[in-house]
Amino acid sequence: MVVPEVTLTHLNRADGSATYTYNGYSVIGAVNGPIEVLRRDEMPEEATIEVNVRPAIGVGSPKERHLEALLHNTLRSIILTRSIPRTLVQITLQIKSLPEEEEATTGISSVRFPSSLCGKGEANGLQSLTILPHLLHTAFLALLSASIPLRATLTSTLIALPAKSTSLLSPTANELLRAKPIKSIHVFAFSGDRRLLLNESDGAFSYEEWEEACERAEEVCCGEADEGGVKLGGEEMEIDGLEKSENLEKWLRQVVKRKVEWEQRWKSDT
Repeated sequence: MVVPEVTLTHLNRADGSATYTYNGYSVIGAVNGPIEVLRRDEMPEEATIEVNVRPAIGVGSPKERHLEALLHNTLRSIILTRSIPRTLVQITLQIKSLPEEEEATTGISSVRFPSSLCGKGEANGLQSLTILPHLLHTAFLALLSASIPLRATLTSTLIALPAKSTSLLSPTANELLRAKPIKSIHVFAFSGDRRLLLNESDGAFSYEEWEEACERAEEVCCGEADEGGVKLGGEEMEIDGLEKSENLEKWLRQVVKRKVEWEQRWKSDT
């Protein structure tokens, strides 16, 4: 698996920013905060989290509102909101580009997944879920760039279960198109200590299939693997993807490590 390409801290008018590119998707994230919050939204003991998702073309729709709700609940679980009470953390995610095959991969019907497993009710279709891991990674990296206090790292992946072949891990839009019909797709997000932060599923599947998909996603997000690669270039920090990487958590920790080294570079120059 090829890990994503990322550029951090490149927007001058945001407290933190990240551009994330992977599998034909490209998302720009910006974070402003902690900043002053409107009195009506102020919470005395916690920070207020605001998430805005903007589509690549046109104005927002119910699909973007659904994604915003999923992102808000997931990101709130890793942000130390009690460390910055009575403030606002504003997260804006602009979808820059989508794979050309994206529209052709839609068409899976939504079904109700047992609330004991996800508690989300009905999913919002294949197209919403395919971009969800990319939005999560972009938002987390932008929070990291803005030095927002976090209690854990976050990694996410997508598992697709075709009707006539084996499961697909982080498939491209073209791979989903070739594997049609797709029985179900699943998005999982894990913290660094293997805690399940998000589970969103769509399609027809058994509990055994879901459990197998969850185990495979956990292995990819948190399992043992070689470390990813990071490089610094110019005034921005760029992260190069490496082939054969099997562990998003180790890759992400390398991003954290290089970000700290980049911010502490002044010490080596004095």
